[in-house]
Amino acid sequence: MALRSYHNFTGIEACCVHCVQIFVHEAAFELGHSEIGVDTYQEEKAGGMLVERKGGRSVYGDEQMQTQSNVHFYVNWAKERLDEMEAVLTSLEGKVGEVQADARNKANKALADLQKARDIFRDTVRKQAEANEATWNSAKAKLEPEWNAFEAEVQKYVESFGKQVEQQQATFKLQSAAQLKAWREAADKLGSDSKQFATERQAEIDAAVKRMQADAAAAEEKLRKHLDQMGAQSWSALMDVLTETRAAFDRANQAAREAFKRAA
Repeated sequence: MALRSYHNFTGIEACCVHCVQIFVHEAAFELGHSEIGVDTYQEEKAGGMLVERKGGRSVYGDEQMQTQSNVHFYVNWAKERLDEMEAVLTSLEGKVGEVQADARNKANKALADLQKARDIFRDTVRKQAEANEATWNSAKAKLEPEWNAFEAEVQKYVESFGKQVEQQQATFKLQSAAQLKAWREAADKLGSDSKQFATERQAEIDAAVKRMQADAAAAEEKLRKHLDQMGAQSWSALMDVLTETRAAFDRANQAAREAFKRAA
């Protein structure tokens, strides 16, 4: 059996078609099938997930798939925030050397505080590697104020040390890219998840996938429009756009989660 890990820069890995786990290795057989015993149990690679089959029918069943999918939606929420945190810090770290010398120590201290906030958020997410839906729900309640506090501190930093229009635009550009990446990945994984449900449930799941894809396209159009016009917009206006598209992402994510629950 081969072990493989898929990492991105936030430290989140894909463990199967249903959810994204943190620092959990993906186990999958190489191409082909292996037969075990007279009942012909098979283990085969299905999008990175170990699937046990007997007589051509999945033994795991839709209940397990639905549970894993519910967790996946919580991970979508956390990963989107982590990606934005990383984008902001990448931008600010790259420009801290341009802060005036008499204010640079304060800027470095503020930046260190932001990095610490990111690390705490990330560590909390990592601890949910094998958490169930109830545990994730509790973790999300803890993470939401941490994210809000991070946003508030970024605002203070920009007002104090990042007033240059070029830095504000660079930060908005990186945050927008992080959001668009989250939208695409969520829509792609939702499409993969939809293929695992029984045929009689497919219509509702397909509708949820199409809604997510349409919402993702609308968010991308909005962000690209503001990217083209950002030279004429204030920092607060740019942040308002990101808040709107992030809220749309959360609504789309929640709507898809509810559709999966109804179909289970």
